[in-house]
Amino acid sequence: MSHISLLEFSERINEIMPVLMKEFSRHLLKGVHKVTLPQLFLLQFLHDGGEIKMTDLALFMNVSTAAMTGIVERLFRDGYVVRAPDPADRRIIKIRLTSRGARLIKEINEQKRQMIVKVFGKVSERDRSDYLRVLIKIKDVLIKDKKSPV
Repeated sequence: MSHISLLEFSERINEIMPVLMKEFSRHLLKGVHKVTLPQLFLLQFLHDGGEIKMTDLALFMNVSTAAMTGIVERLFRDGYVVRAPDPADRRIIKIRLTSRGARLIKEINEQKRQMIVKVFGKVSERDRSDYLRVLIKIKDVLIKDKKSPV
């Protein structure tokens, strides 16, 4: 690729990223009924973090507690999560995965692995290595910026 300015780069990224996200999501959620992408993010967060307070889930998803209640309610209704009051303070509600939710995450994670192998199997080893190196740098920048005071 020829040299492009940072502004041109940002415009290209703005064009490409939504397509990548949409296509990865479409392939990933194919065959997984009734689960939206925000619900998937939440289920994965619960899988990684165990039992989590409703307010912490809302912070993670950057939504109000009321909006989080709606997301959790649908997951509860479908049997993917359970809600439990904190024994020390019944005003605090904690959410955790059910075995059905854990199985769903396991299935989706396997689908992710298969999709990554399929897509990146069509890309050279060097390009895969470069892509991974750049993604790690971007992740490190984002995490550093997140920890830095404004």
